[in-house]
Amino acid sequence: MNKARLLLRKYHIWLGWLVGLPFLLWSISGLVMVMKPIEEVRGEGLIGEAPLLSAAGPLAVPQIGPRPVASLMLEQRGDGPKWLIRYADGASRLADAATGRLLPPLTAAQAVATLKSRYTGKAEVTAVDRTSADNPPLDLRRKVEAWRISMSDGTRFTSAPRRGEIVARRTAFWRFYDFMWGLHIMDLKTREDTHNPLVIGFGILALVTTLLAIVLLPMTIRRRRQDDRRPGPVRRQAGAAARISRLGRRRGLRHVRRAGRRRQAADARHLHLRFAVVTRVGAPRAIF
Repeated sequence: MNKARLLLRKYHIWLGWLVGLPFLLWSISGLVMVMKPIEEVRGEGLIGEAPLLSAAGPLAVPQIGPRPVASLMLEQRGDGPKWLIRYADGASRLADAATGRLLPPLTAAQAVATLKSRYTGKAEVTAVDRTSADNPPLDLRRKVEAWRISMSDGTRFTSAPRRGEIVARRTAFWRFYDFMWGLHIMDLKTREDTHNPLVIGFGILALVTTLLAIVLLPMTIRRRRQDDRRPGPVRRQAGAAARISRLGRRRGLRHVRRAGRRRQAADARHLHLRFAVVTRVGAPRAIF
């Protein structure tokens, strides 16, 4: 039983070192992700509610064409009401509400104007660039062509030119949050794979380490109770042996040998006090 306990304890210690780093990363990333409300992280208060619909004249049916349509909505935009057409294949287009004519994709200036009409923050626009559907930025992770509008406070808005609406808003803290999320799931490349081999493997190791601790706990308690039932000298001798064993494991064989040499020297001094040889004229005589 003692050998089995020592072997399980050895495995438990080494597994604890292996899962120590993942536990640290999970704890730090989890703490960061709960530091702020998720609504503040997402910047939900930076975009105001859509204005109420106001149509001054008659409305025209949009020129949909032969493509199957999934939905058709009339929305109020900064320059007037517009039809938002969502096709069955996932594409979207805007159409003029008065004429029904399909509108071309938004330009950079129109995307900025659309954002400013609903933006509630105080930052200024610092840059506008185009993103590709084939290689979307990491903080978007959507295969759509879009205008990325950068603000002076680090916030980035993504506007889809074909449907003329904001499809993503990323605050500076959101990007830090996203990095911590990648650490939490151990997927810094895509930050979406929550069942990758790393997180599964370390999760299994953590489970095994916890089960070993549960098995070792009653064995350790039982051993201590047995030690308490022993007579005083036997218990002290067992305690001394355990301390010597722990000393050998912690300090190594070199320190144990050094302690042995010191003990031999102490024994020699003790014998020298009890036994002395006094040389007189004639034969030596031993005095005790």
